Order: sequence, then C-alpha cells, then structure tokens
Amino acid sequence: MTDYTKLFGKVAVLLGGKSAEREISLLSGDAVLQALKRQGVDAHALDVGDDVLERLQQGKFDRVFNMLHGRMGEDGVIQGVLEVMDLPYTGSGVMASAICMDKLKTKEIWCANQLPTPEFRVVTKADQLEQVNIELGFPVIVKPIHEGSSIGMSKVTHADELYTAWETAREFDHQVLIEKWVVGKEYTVAILNDQVLPAICLETPNDFYDFEAKYKSDTTRYLCPCGLHAEQEAILHRLCEKAFAVVGASGWGRVDLMLDAQQQPWLIEVNTLPGMTDHSLVPMAAKQAGISFDELVIRILNTSFEHE
Repeated sequence: MTDYTKLFGKVAVLLGGKSAEREISLLSGDAVLQALKRQGVDAHALDVGDDVLERLQQGKFDRVFNMLHGRMGEDGVIQGVLEVMDLPYTGSGVMASAICMDKLKTKEIWCANQLPTPEFRVVTKADQLEQVNIELGFPVIVKPIHEGSSIGMSKVTHADELYTAWETAREFDHQVLIEKWVVGKEYTVAILNDQVLPAICLETPNDFYDFEAKYKSDTTRYLCPCGLHAEQEAILHRLCEKAFAVVGASGWGRVDLMLDAQQQPWLIEVNTLPGMTDHSLVPMAAKQAGISFDELVIRILNTSFEHE
C-alpha cells in the first residue's frame, strides 16, 4: 500500500475564498479533503482569506490541492503566489489559469488556431448593444468574461431583453461577452493528465446549464455514456484535447462544448478547476472510466509534481 504521507507530505486544501463561487468551493474542497483523509494523506483545510500567505508559511505545507473556484483561485493569482513560495500545487499554471478564466482570451486563442467557437462580441458600453443586435441577431447568451459556474449569465431571445441581461452580467464584470446561441446538445469532456475521460451529455429543462441546473436542480440529466457513436465521441475528444492544449492548460480540467443539429461542434470554454461536489461532472466521467472518487483525487494531487 502506498504511503501517501511520505509521498505527498503535508497537504493544504485551499477552499472557500472570497469569490462569487465561495459556496461551491467549500463543498468541493470538503469532498476532496475527506477523500484525502480516507487514504491516509496528511491533509488540512485552509479557508482562504487575506492571511493566506501567513497561514501557508506557518503551516509548513509541502504542497497544495487547490479547490478555490472563481477569482483569486483559478485565474492565476493564487498560482502566482504559490510559485513565489515555491509550493507545488495542483492543476494548470499561472498563464493557463489566467487565460482560461478570461472567456475572451480563450476564444481569441481558439480562433487563432482555427478551432470552432460561436461568434461573439464584447460590450463595455450600452451604446454598443444595438450593433450586437444587428450583427449577431437572436438568441444570444450574455456572460461576464471573468466568472465561472454560469454566474451572471442570461439567455436573450428578444432585443428588448438585451440591456437587462447586459446589466446583470455587468454586476460581476465590466467586460461582457455576448455570444451567438447554438441550438443543439451540450457536452463536457474532462481531461486528467494524458487521459480524456468519457464525454457527458447535459440535459436540463432550464434555458441552459445555469447555476441552478449545475448545483441545485434534481431535474438535470447527465448522460454518460453520452449517446454518441464511438467515432463521433472520438472526434470530440480530439477537439477538446487540442482546445485544452492550445491555451496551455495542464494537469486536469474540463472542456465544455455544443453540438449543433448538423453535428458541428462549437467550443464554449475551458474550466481549469472544475467542481468536485456530488453534482460535479469530472467525478461522474471518471466513474464511467472506472476511476473512483478517491483515486481521482489522488491522481489530481499527483499533478502537483508538475510544479516542483
């Protein structure tokens, strides 16, 4: 049996924080903490506040399992702090974390690499909305550029709804992404080191896979196997691998995409720090691949060796 205390040393599980995703981070972090403890890892929860540097130093940790969702946690900020402290951590590095938290930069990199992503516009002023109306038409989806978990997002089907949706998104970000709506099925593909996990098809009675559908609803359906033919799923896997790689992501993460009526895939975003709650998608895909939650957590912790 592997001596995980010797292998990993003392592990800080970063959770909570001050972002809009604090609630989910606490749930994810606790699930990870319990899995580590079940396997004999010397793991300790650290609810991140302004004193995070002091607590990391005083705790004399050997590495970090990062479960901080949202700003300060998956946008490159805490990764930069840990790099300066020479403290190994899980998941993507500074640059990839910052890029993937920025939906605009992610899409610009995909476009530069000829990867398919829905047409979009960035709106910072209300007088730009009329041009969006003309150029994109409806429906569209309106998103804060730097938020996760579908926070601040709205589907808009008519021009008279656009301003309100833009104002909602602006509560979270001064930059707002307005993206052409793709009619079709939503899929997500998780990546764990060099392994692409089985795709999941998401079905919800809501307008889209929003915060409620992700974390609270019992009506969301998760299809894994996803229902695609093996060849179709393999195509999605290859696309998602490339989408993950070109933004510099590493370790583990998830690529979200749509498949329209013509079976054309459209990349939506990369999540470099996916949830690990009982509603979360990476554990679901891992289970389909024969990887238990406890094993998944250990394999994610192993990604910290990339930053040594």
